[in-house]
Amino acid sequence: MDLSNYQKMDVFILFSCVNMKLRDEYSSLTDLCKSLDLDMDTLKDRLKQAGFEYDEAQNQFK
Repeated sequence: MDLSNYQKMDVFILFSCVNMKLRDEYSSLTDLCKSLDLDMDTLKDRLKQAGFEYDEAQNQFK
């Protein structure tokens, strides 16, 4: 799924897509954001507003 519109995407779909990409394609949130040209702070803030925090050890949002 294309994450270019992540700022307007439904937060639960965003959560699912980001975690899927982290699981299947990227070894870290930094790699995902660099590769897809996403602002990491904005992405983390968007997901944090819905109660999700990034767990670096497990490489996923929870």
